[in-house]
Amino acid sequence: MKKIVFVLIVTTTLLFISCNDWLDILPNNEQVTADYWKAKEEVEAVIASGYFYLRQTTPFLIDWGELRGASIFSYNSTEKGKLQDFQIIASSPLCRWEQFYKVINMANSVITFAPEVQNFDETYTVQAMKSHQTEAYFLRALSYFYLVRNFKEVPLILESYVDDSAPFSIAKSKEEEIIQQIKADITAALDLNAAKEFFDNDAWYGSSKGRATKWALYALMADVCLWSEDYGNCIIYADYLIDSTSPKRPAFMTIPEHWFSIFNPGNSNESIFELNWNYSVFNQTSYSPSNYFTIATNASYQYTPAMAERLVSEATTLYEEDKIPVRSHFGAYVTLGEDGSENLAYCIWKYSGTEIDDLTAIRVQPDANYIIYRMADVMLMKAEALIWKGSSGWSEALEIINQIRNRSNLIDLDISLNETDELEMLQFLLNERDMELAAEGKRWYDLLRFGKSNNFKYKDDFINLIVENNSSANTSWLRSVLKNENAWYLPISDSELETNDLLTQNPYYDVTQK
Repeated sequence: MKKIVFVLIVTTTLLFISCNDWLDILPNNEQVTADYWKAKEEVEAVIASGYFYLRQTTPFLIDWGELRGASIFSYNSTEKGKLQDFQIIASSPLCRWEQFYKVINMANSVITFAPEVQNFDETYTVQAMKSHQTEAYFLRALSYFYLVRNFKEVPLILESYVDDSAPFSIAKSKEEEIIQQIKADITAALDLNAAKEFFDNDAWYGSSKGRATKWALYALMADVCLWSEDYGNCIIYADYLIDSTSPKRPAFMTIPEHWFSIFNPGNSNESIFELNWNYSVFNQTSYSPSNYFTIATNASYQYTPAMAERLVSEATTLYEEDKIPVRSHFGAYVTLGEDGSENLAYCIWKYSGTEIDDLTAIRVQPDANYIIYRMADVMLMKAEALIWKGSSGWSEALEIINQIRNRSNLIDLDISLNETDELEMLQFLLNERDMELAAEGKRWYDLLRFGKSNNFKYKDDFINLIVENNSSANTSWLRSVLKNENAWYLPISDSELETNDLLTQNPYYDVTQK
């Protein structure tokens, strides 16, 4: 990763618009910390830049989280096609991670230097400083969580790059060490006792859902615990959200007709944390998912035939029952082209459409938000943890799954728990996550968890799911590649290997690409 030092220009009003309004990037041999960290507004500006860089990761969040999961495919991109078919190589731009390390560097800077500001700014209270550090811990933890799930091992950097005395070459850390640090960051953030339940800052559009709250920390910890097979703590942190009675808590919205408001206008009560854009106020559209999930027969991202079949089946069932297909037709998808024709496209509707069931009812501006966590996601995390913990929790897990289904006008799953095994329960759960969270950057991580958990217990079933849903790769070749667990992760970019002599290429790629 490049060593970058940031100078932030403090303005009288901090608007979360373009980074160029208050961000300047200097060569890495120029030191700026002696003239910086003097006012609380400067800390706020560094936090803002962290969120700005996080928004710029959106294309990676989409590609990394969806394409290998085979519910969505790339229509016309050679590079993305290689990713979805597990043919990616280290020279691909899809392997670059520097945007995440920019977020991490901003977070490291706040964690390290925010306390010094109190020596210069008497109005910068301890509580305000701790609140900023809480957000920084969240940003660092979230960034590393994306990196570890995609590369497995990455450099673990916990200090800010402020001058050339910091080491430039850093070796990779083990997955276990990174996960431990992520949990430590979330714990540190919560222990500061400064995490907000709600932000009320008009200068930051959508701040309550677009900044790290206590609820976002709980959701992230539940997700990390589920990934690391710490199922008891996953349930505990999920319940912190589910069982909360705080008037400012996020809450699962039970009314079917309210489902689409999660995406348009966004920042719904169900939302926990989402990346915000707003064209009308701030002229923001860059990196919004609306730019990527377009509505056209040649749309860059479309549902795979297998996923389209599931979505259409759900919609058809509901239409036959004279019910609204809340999350399927004009929810997750719309079709363009003639039925049965080769150019029939199943397009992603969530980020381009409105609540109106009309193909012409497209957003005026491509500024949809991108949701990282919402309550339905957390509820299904808990259900998954309950399934893995043992059959005593299956009844509650099924109740959660049916609660999600009922919100979409679907009837309960007809399951006899006495005649069901763990694999079937996990398959029900995975299908529910696939349908509810379609195109939200979750599918690949859901499958990867399924394939690796309990010492690769369901590896063959994991492979079968990908092969059955992938419509572009040769089946025999795909099966042979996926038998190697190291191929489930990305290669380290050539550019990183060239500039960091302590890095080594990830297994599988160090052999296949020599």
